[in-house]
Amino acid sequence: MITQIMSLFDSSIFVEVSTTVIFVLTLLLAVFLTRDYAKNKKSSTFLWSIGLWLFALGVALEVVFASGTYSELLIALYLFVVASLVNALALGSVQLVHTKWMKQSYYVYSIVTLAILAFSLSFYNIGNLVEDYVVVGLPPIITIIASSIVTIPASAILIWIAAISYLRTRNIKMISIIAGVIVVSLAGGLYITSFPAFLYYSEFIGIILLWLGFFRFDKVKSRLSSKLSTK
Repeated sequence: MITQIMSLFDSSIFVEVSTTVIFVLTLLLAVFLTRDYAKNKKSSTFLWSIGLWLFALGVALEVVFASGTYSELLIALYLFVVASLVNALALGSVQLVHTKWMKQSYYVYSIVTLAILAFSLSFYNIGNLVEDYVVVGLPPIITIIASSIVTIPASAILIWIAAISYLRTRNIKMISIIAGVIVVSLAGGLYITSFPAFLYYSEFIGIILLWLGFFRFDKVKSRLSSKLSTK
């Protein structure tokens, strides 16, 4: 029985269903943040929405890999998207900082490091990293380093700014955003575990936490209440 359950988790059907559900949840949150930006015109919301759109693109590529389609161009795009989404979320958080030089410094750092990552993905052979429907192989060391100089500082900035924002506002949603960002950032590392399903658990938990952090359920509830009261 346990063996059958484990084989189900490692099957292409499980991977495709899991990634499809995560993709839909991510896409809906990206649409919500984009609509929110259209209303408030805040640069932080705009960049966070870009991060969620990139997250959705990354999960969509996972669905493609699970279907058996693979090419070096697709895996290079995937690796770039994974790093870029964390960077976009960090850029959104940096907008909450009022120090101009800090913002400008991180803009320059982001452009330079993403350019280095793009160069490494373009000129170094990545090979086939997909096995049993998921990415389990490691890219060249130069690509790992180039990706790390994008994602590690971005993750640190996200956690730092979210923590400071929580201490200032005591907004419990910041805790959810911090946890969601940490889980999403660590999700990629779970590709190399012997139980690939952990990756999808991580992505699913991460997007749920981000939903709880970004989505304002209280406003939806108040709108529904007001509509019902007018009927």
